[in-house]
Amino acid sequence: MTLFVPRFGTSESRREYDVVIIGGGPAGLSAAIYAKRAGLSTVVLEKNIGGGLVDENPLVENYLGFRSIKGSDLARTFKEHALDYVEVFEMEEVTAVEPHEEGRYLVKTKNREYQAQAVIFATGTTHRHLNIPGEKEYYGKGVSYCVTCDGYAFKGKPIVVIGGGNSGAIAAITMRELTDRVEIIEYMDRWMCEDAYRKKIQELGIPYHQNSMATEIVGDGEKVTAVRVKNRSSGEVREIPAEGVFIYVGLVPQSSVAKALGVQVDEKGYIQVDRYQRTNLPRVYAAGDITGGYAQIAVAVGQGATAALAAYEDLRLKS
Repeated sequence: MTLFVPRFGTSESRREYDVVIIGGGPAGLSAAIYAKRAGLSTVVLEKNIGGGLVDENPLVENYLGFRSIKGSDLARTFKEHALDYVEVFEMEEVTAVEPHEEGRYLVKTKNREYQAQAVIFATGTTHRHLNIPGEKEYYGKGVSYCVTCDGYAFKGKPIVVIGGGNSGAIAAITMRELTDRVEIIEYMDRWMCEDAYRKKIQELGIPYHQNSMATEIVGDGEKVTAVRVKNRSSGEVREIPAEGVFIYVGLVPQSSVAKALGVQVDEKGYIQVDRYQRTNLPRVYAAGDITGGYAQIAVAVGQGATAALAAYEDLRLKS
């Protein structure tokens, strides 16, 4: 598999496309395939490595056609498929999108400008932070937001997963294969993950501390040593020994570029769209996790296809 890193020169300082897709996760890659197959010249710009948060998922068991597959493998499959149709420029962060002449849009990165008749925002989300003492100080020294990326480094060591939703549950189950010392801290006073994950957690004997909040990540100056946890009912505070802390407490939409363009977002920063993924601006669309709702791979793929087909309709079928 070969992805593209743009090479810059004066002759290619600006490139023109029918559609520029910002974001190379499931929504963006799905949109790219549908747009290209509809006859629209298309490019995908991804500020990191393509695949989105799927690439960080230890295991995917609910995507149709794959009974069980590593997130990294599924992300690679998505990218390989998209590359049959379009260029995917990785490490190409979009810094601004601006209205341009003749109703077009100018998509700017640090090194190049792309002119587009239509833009699809598939920028997704990033990990939410707790903003508690020790989180920033010990990031990379025991604190992580990605079990797939960093989990193996804590083989046989005590682990705390903060956040008991589906993502946190999967992270804890995955880490249980590497160590028998895994605990989950959940803010709410009930199970927050799907029943299948709850049963697996109970089967593995992983403590699931409900109605509890992490108040501090404790360390010795070089690495994490514990997590300070407060029971929200009793007020009792205790420390759970840990050398690895994996934080899964939600997601934050990456919508700053869209907002600067004038795209309407809700109070949380998610882009607002209609049933065809159109935003309030002409020929500007959004798909995937950036639109809020269900943060699921299947939903993102479907929305990406819908956005591309809407772009085709607006560009080719409307007079």
